[in-house]
Amino acid sequence: MATATKMRFGIVIFPGSNCETDTWHALNDQVGAPVNYIWHTETDLSGYDCVILPGGFSYGDYLRTGAVARFSPVMEAVSDFAGKGGLVLGICNGFQILLEAGLLPGAMMRNLGQTFVCRYVHLRVESANTPYTRGMEKGSVLRIPIAHGEGNYYADEATLADLKRNDQIVFRFSTAEGEITAEANPNGALDNIAGICNRERNVLGMMPHPERCSDPILGSADGRLVWESLLQTA
Repeated sequence: MATATKMRFGIVIFPGSNCETDTWHALNDQVGAPVNYIWHTETDLSGYDCVILPGGFSYGDYLRTGAVARFSPVMEAVSDFAGKGGLVLGICNGFQILLEAGLLPGAMMRNLGQTFVCRYVHLRVESANTPYTRGMEKGSVLRIPIAHGEGNYYADEATLADLKRNDQIVFRFSTAEGEITAEANPNGALDNIAGICNRERNVLGMMPHPERCSDPILGSADGRLVWESLLQTA
């Protein structure tokens, strides 16, 4: 276990979230970080350094994934928190919510093939210049699981160009050798995009689940690199 940090983590729980306990375990038990749950009606985030929107099916994924959660009282606080430089991490459904809230550019569509995909994939680290990846090497490959039906990231040409120009593409789906191929893309995402950050680099959204591979007993501990990178930020 890593040495405990003074960085304070909060995990937002929406009706339908189902990965909050996994995330709490990864932070508290695996890297020794203090963490609390934040109910979706709360509006005071002043006690936290990093707020996490976990995976799940917020509000049953009615309308679109994240479309209803975007209007939860806590999201106005999350927007203010991010605007002041607070760290915000959206995982899977959390990424979808960040897109709906306009905290990250682009949108999510149904997976290519219209099927729910739940398996381990490989990610190539495209940028180590974020609080979430500073403990990684650019070009390195992680083995992390996904579990989603709407992870097909889309953006228009101008937005994609901006993402590339500003080094905002943080993770891409790849082969185990780090090659970016159509076969390595599990959901049809534009340019194999698996995770992006905002221009200020304090908000990250990623479809894979680092909390589900932070313990070697789960088949991979590569997810710990995300948490350990955040501890370096502290």
